[in-house]
Amino acid sequence: MADDTLTLTLDTGNGGGGDVVIKLRPDLAPGHVARIVELTKEGFYDGVIFHRVIPGFMAQGGDPKGTGMGGSSKPDLKAEFNAEPHVRGVCSMARASNPDSANSQFFICFDDATFLDRQYTVWGQVTSGMEHVDALPKGEPPRAPGKIVTATIS
Repeated sequence: MADDTLTLTLDTGNGGGGDVVIKLRPDLAPGHVARIVELTKEGFYDGVIFHRVIPGFMAQGGDPKGTGMGGSSKPDLKAEFNAEPHVRGVCSMARASNPDSANSQFFICFDDATFLDRQYTVWGQVTSGMEHVDALPKGEPPRAPGKIVTATIS
């Protein structure tokens, strides 16, 4: 299937030198991947910060308000929990306590976080540029947050 080769590139700055390349996994979460692709093509993620960056755990972004309380105007997604483990470089959707509340926020795991397995929807895997995720300013929220300069699908 051609969609298996879809990638999301997050430019985190440095004139393109801060690219985080993520292989999208529609085989695991077709609805979530479709949402990420749709929002990216609309420019939704451009300029959005990483508002929650916890060392040894994960970096979370995708909220246009930058507070962790916002999302897109699109309806929330039905959970697509899968058996893919939450390990370093895995991309998964953030959500509220309701399993079907994922919308636009996502996180990238710094380290193994298998206690999240089958409770959050894994939709991608960083294939290059993880050092740029590691370099994001830490905090909840960071004093000077890192951001997605532009997000593109290829």
